[in-house]
Amino acid sequence: MTFENSILSLLTFLPLLGAAAILLVPAGQGSTANLSRWIALVTTLVVLALSLVLWAAFDPSNPGFQFVVNHAWIGDNIGYRVGVDGISVLFVVLSALLMPIVVISSWDSVESRVKEYMVVFLVLETLMIGVFVTLDLAMFYVFFEGTLLPMFLIIGIWGGKRRIQASYKFFFYTFVGSVLMLLAMMAMYWNAGTTDIVRLLNHPFPPEMQVWLWLAFFASFAVKMPMWPFHRWLPEAHVEAPTAGSVILAAILLKLGGYGFLRFSLPMFPDASAQFANFVFLLSVAAIIITSLVALVQEDVKKLIAYSSVAHMGFVTMGIFAGNALGIQGAIFQMLSHGLVSGALFLCVGVVYDRMHTRDIAAYGGLVERMPRYAFAFMIFTMANVGLPGTSGFVGEFLTLIGVFQINTWVAFGAASGMIFSACYALWLYRRVIFGALTKDSLRGILDLSFKEKVVLYPLIVLTIVFGFYPAPILDTTAGAVDALVAHYSAAVGLEAEPVVAAAAH
Repeated sequence: MTFENSILSLLTFLPLLGAAAILLVPAGQGSTANLSRWIALVTTLVVLALSLVLWAAFDPSNPGFQFVVNHAWIGDNIGYRVGVDGISVLFVVLSALLMPIVVISSWDSVESRVKEYMVVFLVLETLMIGVFVTLDLAMFYVFFEGTLLPMFLIIGIWGGKRRIQASYKFFFYTFVGSVLMLLAMMAMYWNAGTTDIVRLLNHPFPPEMQVWLWLAFFASFAVKMPMWPFHRWLPEAHVEAPTAGSVILAAILLKLGGYGFLRFSLPMFPDASAQFANFVFLLSVAAIIITSLVALVQEDVKKLIAYSSVAHMGFVTMGIFAGNALGIQGAIFQMLSHGLVSGALFLCVGVVYDRMHTRDIAAYGGLVERMPRYAFAFMIFTMANVGLPGTSGFVGEFLTLIGVFQINTWVAFGAASGMIFSACYALWLYRRVIFGALTKDSLRGILDLSFKEKVVLYPLIVLTIVFGFYPAPILDTTAGAVDALVAHYSAAVGLEAEPVVAAAAH
């Protein structure tokens, strides 16, 4: 086996080997929990190293899929097909980056069923990476739906007081939407005669069929992101999930919907995508404004950040269905940035929750006096969440707004006005938690960041600032694939593509 035809398989299935190793650890011994933690950490670090090697070996000038492996299992149709392009490779890196972070963040906070906890997260890593690397329709559905079960267990076993209700709500919402997607995939197979995604990307589905296929895929991806008003499951799932579960849910699992729009809806159903673009714009602007206003009245810090995620995903869907290079480039960058920033915000919530065991905003105040390093880290991520220039949050929102402005100025204006509300709730939260007088006796003995917490948060601070000032590594990686996607979409709907992404990267 060569590097080219083994790297993606190693990345995808190595976490399962780590999970199997943990299962072989004898139960009932005092060292079981620590050994399970170390196996999980080493496994995720190796996967991260492999993902960085993959990124370094990736050729950005090639807009097609690279490191492709194609083994048919059932005739010439369903098979093991993997590969990455400029869009998917960075989501593989993001998934691999966050897994060792959540393992470290759970080192001391999770004390029950540690062995099972680590196994579930490693299985989840395989499924998440599998979504981004698979090039077979059937395999995509297996990986895409497979992510539900580990997260269902994470929320239902290690979650809060209402964890059972939250886990079932999460599963029900996301599974029901995906049933329609499965029916659409069957129709695609009957029409095209293949489950090969590369061939499906170039298959001309009839315009009238595209409408129904687009709606079926939209039902799944809109719930997964989630778009407004399909977001009702998300705040409760975040509130009840353990910190690591919230990090992965916000940083990776929500991105599966946006990735699905980029991989399926826009290139495979371009006529329907153009037809429903204004509908998506309406829902996106509504998400940005309405959920930001809802976030303003929240008293639970986790629920506030959850509504913030819905608002930021509005920029993603808006940019994708702008159908131009800047909009799509901004949407991809926004997803990657949100993965770093939202994950970091939930980690920050976990830091104080582990000390105080409450998420009520009113229980805090004046933490800057006792936790200056924590206050600094929380400030960086809050500013990035607002979209402050110099942070990664600004780049994605700025590119998205420019791309949408070229299509519809009123949509861009509505989204920009929603950014004002996001600044309001983010700064309001920071002021209530960090500033003010330290008047509560329960907070007087609170300790600043520990060594493990610094290891978790400081790399995310560096990446948030570096990509804010120098976004070229991300933009250059995605430029070729985005330009090819825009050219394909524009040709299908009769528009003129403008390959401006490469210039934006510098």
